[in-house]
Amino acid sequence: MKQEGNTKIWTKRFISLFLTNISVFFVFYGLVTTLPLYAIGELHQTDKEAGLLLSGFLLSAIIVRPFSGKLLDVFGKKKLLVISIAGYFLCTVLYLFIHPFGLLLGLRFVNGIFFSFITTAAGSLAADIVPANRKGTGLGYFTISTNLAVVIGPFIGLLLIRYSSFNVLFIVMSICILAGGILAVTVNTDDLPKPTHQGKLTFKFDDLLERKALPVATIASLVAFSYASVLSFLSVYAQQKDLMAVASLFYAVFAAAMLITRPYTGKLYDTRGPQFVIIPGIISFAIGLVMLAFVSGPALFLFSAIFIGFGYGAVTTSLQALAVQSTAHTRSGYATATYFTMFDIGLALGSYILGIVAVQAGYASVYLTGAGLLVAVFIIYLVRLAKIKTKKVAHV
Repeated sequence: MKQEGNTKIWTKRFISLFLTNISVFFVFYGLVTTLPLYAIGELHQTDKEAGLLLSGFLLSAIIVRPFSGKLLDVFGKKKLLVISIAGYFLCTVLYLFIHPFGLLLGLRFVNGIFFSFITTAAGSLAADIVPANRKGTGLGYFTISTNLAVVIGPFIGLLLIRYSSFNVLFIVMSICILAGGILAVTVNTDDLPKPTHQGKLTFKFDDLLERKALPVATIASLVAFSYASVLSFLSVYAQQKDLMAVASLFYAVFAAAMLITRPYTGKLYDTRGPQFVIIPGIISFAIGLVMLAFVSGPALFLFSAIFIGFGYGAVTTSLQALAVQSTAHTRSGYATATYFTMFDIGLALGSYILGIVAVQAGYASVYLTGAGLLVAVFIIYLVRLAKIKTKKVAHV
């Protein structure tokens, strides 16, 4: 079968995968926002215990992520995607019936395993489906699905528990992920490259991580470390600064900045090269974090969201595309798994270490630390770029 379209991105299967990804992240962000409220209000747990619901989820994702590349080869990307969505659906349904907090933590851990497999499989399939000469643009469009879910998931989740109940929330989330699973089944993968060692379940280093993608993935982990300052502490910081009235608007502006600029940054990546997106993105992200550190009112608070949204979106999408392009097409699953493994590690370490910084020096220092790390990322990337250019000249 001839590969579907040479330059067209928005094919039937790409749209199906796009909508599947929205459903997965809609449920993820919807539950990340509402489950702490559920644990505190319904299960009578403390704030600290409620925070474990996200920690357990991320922990399992980090543990299993390195194995997902190999499992994609053994089971096939589409098959693992569909199986994992079925498990994700089952976990979502079980929120209706599991009430003891210890069991709920166990459910979140298992839920994180399926989430890890889904995101790796979907990201790898998207990289395979997108035309090679439009990788930056295509993956940029694909991650718009995640950006949409960042806004829609928390908005609908909070709306449902405000005007209905947590049981209705869990039912709506279950229906949503079921729809995503049905769409995943329709994705045609017959013409995509098959792995050379399909069916052999053995694990070596190269079966866990893609060596060629590691340098880019390591840079991504540092970016994720800085992003943890926004993901984990923004609401607390907003409350401290008496900005809770506009805290939800921050995420809307953040997502809008990513959505509006994404088509242009993707095209720039493909036509001019990754450095023309990554370098401005790092600078913008760092400027946004510095603005947050010195915020005193709603105007600067929301203005910072524009810089952070553009910077974070441009850098992370470009680094993911670069990680995939750094290796053979048949190793896209391993490259995707390596990228997300390092990204998750950076996010987890950032949440923990920046939490210590917050206690010791305050939240302004958290954002200045994040900005300082991005300056280091900027230097590392320039050095890496210089090495690549030197190798090219030597080769010529």
